[in-house]
Amino acid sequence: MCGIAGCLDPRGTPAPELEAAAGRMADAIAHRGPDDRGVWADAAAGVGLGHRRLSIIDLSPEGHQPMVSADGRYTIVFNGEIYNHARLRAELSPLGHRFRGHSDTEVMLAAVSQWGVRGAVERFIGIFAFALWDRRDRTLTLGRDHLGVKPLYYGSSGSGSGRGIFLFGSELRALRAHPAFDRPVDRASLALFLRHAYIEAPWTIHEGIRKLPPGSLLAVAPGRELGSPEAYWRGTDLAARPPSRPESDAVMLERLEALLKDAVALQMVADVPVGAFLSGGVDSSLIVALMQEQSPRPVRTFTVGFTDPAYDESAPARAVAVHLGCDHTEVVLEPREALSLIPSLPAVWDEPFADPSQIPALLVARLARGQVTVALSGDGGDELFGGYAKYAWAAGIWRKARWLPGWARRAAGAAIRAVPPRAWDRAVRALGPVVPRRFGYGPVGLRIHKAARLIAAPDPYSMFRDLGSCWERPEEAVAGVTAHPVLVDDLGWRARARGFTDWMMATDMTSYLPDDGLVKTDRATMWTGLEGRAPLLDHRVAEFAWSLPAERKIRGGDGKWPLRELLYRRVPRALVDRPKMGFAVPVGEWIKGPLRDWAEGLVEEGRLRREGFLDPAAIRRVWKDHVTGRRDGQAELWPVLMFQAWLGSRSGPEA
Repeated sequence: MCGIAGCLDPRGTPAPELEAAAGRMADAIAHRGPDDRGVWADAAAGVGLGHRRLSIIDLSPEGHQPMVSADGRYTIVFNGEIYNHARLRAELSPLGHRFRGHSDTEVMLAAVSQWGVRGAVERFIGIFAFALWDRRDRTLTLGRDHLGVKPLYYGSSGSGSGRGIFLFGSELRALRAHPAFDRPVDRASLALFLRHAYIEAPWTIHEGIRKLPPGSLLAVAPGRELGSPEAYWRGTDLAARPPSRPESDAVMLERLEALLKDAVALQMVADVPVGAFLSGGVDSSLIVALMQEQSPRPVRTFTVGFTDPAYDESAPARAVAVHLGCDHTEVVLEPREALSLIPSLPAVWDEPFADPSQIPALLVARLARGQVTVALSGDGGDELFGGYAKYAWAAGIWRKARWLPGWARRAAGAAIRAVPPRAWDRAVRALGPVVPRRFGYGPVGLRIHKAARLIAAPDPYSMFRDLGSCWERPEEAVAGVTAHPVLVDDLGWRARARGFTDWMMATDMTSYLPDDGLVKTDRATMWTGLEGRAPLLDHRVAEFAWSLPAERKIRGGDGKWPLRELLYRRVPRALVDRPKMGFAVPVGEWIKGPLRDWAEGLVEEGRLRREGFLDPAAIRRVWKDHVTGRRDGQAELWPVLMFQAWLGSRSGPEA
C-alpha cells in the first residue's frame, strides 16, 4: 500500500526539474509510504513519476518503485495490492516472463506486456490505483480498481505559465504540491459536499480536478486533449442484469462460502503482520471467523469502545473474539480522547469530508497499527447484501405514504419534526421491547426526523436521495451557487435497474461506498501507516452478490441473509443477532458542549463574510437553532465545520 503522484509536462522541462516536481508531490503524501521513496523522469516525454512505499509484499529493494518493465517499454507507479499475483506469475512464467523478485508490481508489468492494459486489469483481483507510462506509444494510463478502494485524483493546471501540465496523485495534497497547481475551490462541489457530507465522483473540491471513477482507465498523451475515462467494469451494469437462475439456498451458500474463503485467504498473504478490525457485527465477525479457520495462530483483532453505552460496541466484539479464540485488543476511550483528534481531521482527510464515523475509524486504525501493518475489515457487506435498514425503511415508507396527497405528507412530516430528536430518543427507550428490532440501538431521534423529511418526496428515488442528505437545499447555503450539480443519470439508471431496492443498493455501491465509506477507511489507515483490506469487496464477491435478487439477500426486513447464515455456522446467533449500531459519535452534543468555542470560531459571521464561500445568514440560523436546542442541526453543521476547518488549514490559490 503506497502513495503515487506525477506529472506530464509538455514544456520541455529538464529531467532534474521533473524529478524534483515528482518528488515534491510524492513527499506530500509520505504518510502513505514511510518505508521507501522513488522518482523517475523521461525528459523527452515530459513525464515525472513519484512513489512512496509502505512495504507489504517483497520487502527487498526488488519491490522499489517506480519500476521499469523487463523490456524497458513500461514504467509504473502503483498503490494497492494484486492479491492473485502468485497465480498470475504462475500463468506468465511459462509464457517466457522472468522475475527478479516476488513483488506484485513486477507481475503487473509482465501482465501488461502480455495482455495489454485492459486485458491485465480484467485479470487482476485486488485493490489498485496506478499510473503506467508506455515509452513506445507515448501514453500515460491511469487505472483504478473495480470498486474504488484505492483513490486517484487527476487534472491539469489551469492558468499562468503552468497551463496544460497534467497532474495526478493518490490525494489532492500531492497535486497541490506541484508549483503549477492553481485550481480554486469549486463552489458547485461545495454545495454537493453540504448535501452529502462527501463529494461524489468524479468531482472534487477543486475546479477542474477529478476523481478517476472506480473500474476505469484514462489514457493521457502529451499535447493531446484530455479525454474521458473508459470503464472496464461497472457496478451499475451488474445491478441491471437479470439475476441468475434460482438455485437452492444450500447451493447458493456453498458457492458464496467457497468464494469468501478464497478472498480471505488471498488477502491474508503478506510479508508483515496481519490482523482485523472487529466491531462484533455480521460483516467483520464473518471475516474474522474465516481468517481464524485459515490461520495457524490466533488472529489479532482490534476494537475501539466508548464510555457512553449508546455508542459502545466493545462488549459484543469482545464476545465474538473470545468465542473464535482471537488475540483481541480493545481500548475504551473517554470523550476527551476522541475530541483531541478533531483539529487534525482536515489534515488527515485532505479534502472536505464530514462522516462523523471518521473519528472512531482513525482511532481504531491507530490502535491496530501498534501491532500489525495490514488489517482486514468487513467493508462492503451492507451495500452488496442489503444490510442497511434504510433499504427497508425507504421502501416501506413509500408504500405507505404514496397514497396520501402531497400536502398531507408534508404536514405529517412537519408534525413529526416538531418533536426534538432527544424527545424521540426518550420515547423509544420508554417503549422498550415493543420497538421493532431493526430500529437499532442508540439514538434514533435523528433517524425519525430524517424519515419524516422523506414523507413529502415526490417519488421513491428522490426520497432515497434525500435520506442521505444533510442540507435539503445546499445551494441556499453556498454563496454564488444557484443549484448543486446532479451527478447520477437517474432517468437512464432507473430505467435499467431491476427494481427500487436494487437501485438503492447499486446507488450506494457506486457512490456512497467509494466516496464516503472507502475514503474514510483509506485515509484513516494510510495516515497511520496501516494497509486496510476488504475481502467482501473482492470484485468476484460483488459479481456473485449481484447475481442474486434482492429478496434472497433481504428477508423479513433483515439484510445480509446469506452472510448471516454463514456466520451462524461459526458463531452463536445470540452473539451477533442484534440491531446494527454503526460507528457513530455524538458530534451534535459536542458542538453544543466541549467543541462550542472551536465551532463558534469557524462559523463566526464576520469570518464567513470575509471568506465568501458560505452564506452567513443560512449558517448562523442553523447554528443558533442547534445551540439553543430549538432544532438538532448536527447533520447540517458538521459538513460546514469540516469545510471551514479545511479551508482554514489551506493557503494559496485553492482557497
